Amino acid sequence: MIRLGSNSPTRALILNNFGIEFTQNGGSFDEDSILTTNPKSFCYEATRGKFNELYSKYGVEDMPLLVSDSVVTSHGELLRKAKDENDARRMLELQSESETSVITCMIYKSKTKELIDISITTYEFEKFDKTHLEEYIKSGECFGKAGAIMVEGFCKPYIKNVIGYESTAMGLCAQKLIPFLEE
Repeated sequence: MIRLGSNSPTRALILNNFGIEFTQNGGSFDEDSILTTNPKSFCYEATRGKFNELYSKYGVEDMPLLVSDSVVTSHGELLRKAKDENDARRMLELQSESETSVITCMIYKSKTKELIDISITTYEFEKFDKTHLEEYIKSGECFGKAGAIMVEGFCKPYIKNVIGYESTAMGLCAQKLIPFLEE
């Protein structure tokens, strides 16, 4: 049993899909306090900030702590969560017919082990259909996701090429975590 330090239903789904038992306790770290616009640095600082907050609250004596964060980058731009429909549209249009990378950082700590990992999954997308894109934005599914990206949903039919794990793109690289869970 581990403690997932995240409110993300997608990260919970990943753990469920990989048969990892967990309890879920998110935090309230303010990502807006991070000043860097470098995607990798931002992702690490956000994860470290969330981890420090939850580690001081829960520790790892009762159960290991896992914290993860993801950002999206396309054309060198850091893409965070969309603020509104126009922001989502701008980010998705930037990704259409181009390469987009999802950077996920995770920190796992138990009494005896610690893992700090930054993984990247890069997608090459076909051109997004305008009508489908507008339906996706109107559905609201694009909100709460870095870069408004949903590789397991909206983006799936447009994937031309992928390098990396889908779990990384969804917010938690389970394949790299699993070996650390075997104590």
